[in-house]
Amino acid sequence: MLDTPETQTETTAPSWAADAPRGGKTVMNRILKENATVPLFFAQTLIASLRDVGYNNTTSALCEHVDNAIEAGAKEIRIYFRQRGSKGSYEIDAAVYDNGRGMSPNVLKMATSFGGSMRYGNREAIGRFGMGMKTAALSMSPVMELYSWQEKSAFYKMTLDVEDIGKDRSNSVELPDPTFSTELPTEVANFFTETMVFPDKNEQEFLATHDDDLNEILGASGTIVFLPNCDRLSYAKAQTLVDHAVKEMGRVYRRLLAGGVELYVNNRKVEIFDPTYWMPNARHTRIRDLPVTQSRLIDTKEVDVAVSESSNEKAKVTVKLYALPFEAWLGLPRKVQRNDLRVFDGLTVSILRNDREVYAGAMREIVPKHSVANWYRVQIDFPGILDEAFGVAANKQGVRLKGYVVEAINAKIRDDVSAIAEEIKRFQSKQAAAKLEAGRSEAECRASDTDGFQMKPLNVESLSPEEEKQRDENLRGLALTLKREEETDEQAFERVKASKYLITFKYDEYWPFYHVENHFGRVIMTINTAHPFFSKLYEPLKKTTITAAVEETGEAGEVPAAAEGADGLIVALDLLLLSLARTQSVLSHNNEDARKLLDGFRKEWSDAYRVQMTD
Repeated sequence: MLDTPETQTETTAPSWAADAPRGGKTVMNRILKENATVPLFFAQTLIASLRDVGYNNTTSALCEHVDNAIEAGAKEIRIYFRQRGSKGSYEIDAAVYDNGRGMSPNVLKMATSFGGSMRYGNREAIGRFGMGMKTAALSMSPVMELYSWQEKSAFYKMTLDVEDIGKDRSNSVELPDPTFSTELPTEVANFFTETMVFPDKNEQEFLATHDDDLNEILGASGTIVFLPNCDRLSYAKAQTLVDHAVKEMGRVYRRLLAGGVELYVNNRKVEIFDPTYWMPNARHTRIRDLPVTQSRLIDTKEVDVAVSESSNEKAKVTVKLYALPFEAWLGLPRKVQRNDLRVFDGLTVSILRNDREVYAGAMREIVPKHSVANWYRVQIDFPGILDEAFGVAANKQGVRLKGYVVEAINAKIRDDVSAIAEEIKRFQSKQAAAKLEAGRSEAECRASDTDGFQMKPLNVESLSPEEEKQRDENLRGLALTLKREEETDEQAFERVKASKYLITFKYDEYWPFYHVENHFGRVIMTINTAHPFFSKLYEPLKKTTITAAVEETGEAGEVPAAAEGADGLIVALDLLLLSLARTQSVLSHNNEDARKLLDGFRKEWSDAYRVQMTD
């Protein structure tokens, strides 16, 4: 059926939502009815839509402003989250200040426009498209106020207000000229002098005080981005916003911070965090009692990567492989490894574009999934000309490497990655084995610690000082018979003295699979390594405990459930044997008949078990 005038009007009428920009709807209706010139961009709806460009989080959006400040030559950058209101209904204003070269009125006006950039397409800089400042600001707040100056007390201001633009009924929305003032508005000036609700006042390094001449301190040039009444933030509280920004920006801008740029968030100075643990001035180097503070550079590779898959033009990518000081750090407390060093944050691959990090995390195509991946790092540096090859988005959030890029990098580092992974696994295996062999086992400790809760106590008597001295001499003699390889006489004595329960091993083809003795208040369980019980059950389970810790695991890189389960099984088996030894000791104490009965039971059980376990 042909459209009638009535149906044409009905189908072409815009069906906009109630909260859609009114001015945009007016322009749309005018064009449809009057056949007016159609603008390439509907400013009213475009501005509203750009609020949803999407940043991973508030910190990512703020990084756009930090990028601009760095490109403007700033040496000091300050980010503020001003929190107002009561719990559950906080209101937060944000601001970013830098002491860069500022902008003249004409440049300021151009910079406020979308696509307006003095460096458009320049791949040697951080930004390229003239979009980041605006999209980042509007992703947080519906209003952006931009102040810039190139001489003292000469502030020029531009404003982007989503609501005001949405009301504009012009086919072509134009920016007004900047406004001039000799003073900053109080709500902006107060950022520099007032105490933020977080962190603690004593931790804040202020730019100025109320008694200072703020214009004098702000100096001859700079820029401020002010975002009032932010309605789209990752977190509701200033504390969380500050903590996240400090944590992320210390890593993203680590090289620029090392080069002298000072960055503050709510007057807290951002410290360098280096996920490769190579930089000598990074935060981790100040951790107290850290035995080693620098990772080991395994190798540096130069990789020639094509600008595009079909291009003959190539650029160099630098790939560095680092081994964390695992020999020194694996023995550190879990809190130090996890919270202080942040070894398990999953930052195994770090990719930097023009010295600014654009990605940090796990990248399975570069670093395979296995338990030791957190103990080495791959750092990749590439120039801006390879943006398309590395799949860098306009907002610099992450990368999507083309297949040929991954292949080129892997061809250079695959063997080195495998070699360092194997080295770490061997060390972990050796360390795990040594841990099982050295000192008191967990089962020995647990049996000793819980002995006071047993119904029948071991035959431990109250001793006089002279008797204690004689007992220690006896224990020294016993310790010599139970001494382990690489254990000194004193270490053996301390171990035997500290534990009421001891597990030892002996090879004897004629013995039952276990033997029990009680000397000087010590229950000694001897396991016969010649019996099938040891070779087919105990030893394999013990090896599982060692090797499971270096088998493939989840992204956190901690001891996997398989390892924890195996360790739990060997402890449970040891406790089963020690409880058996204890029972035999208690029942046979001063009872020769019981001793003979239990010895006969042990022999019969062992022989039956040997026959059943023998192929």
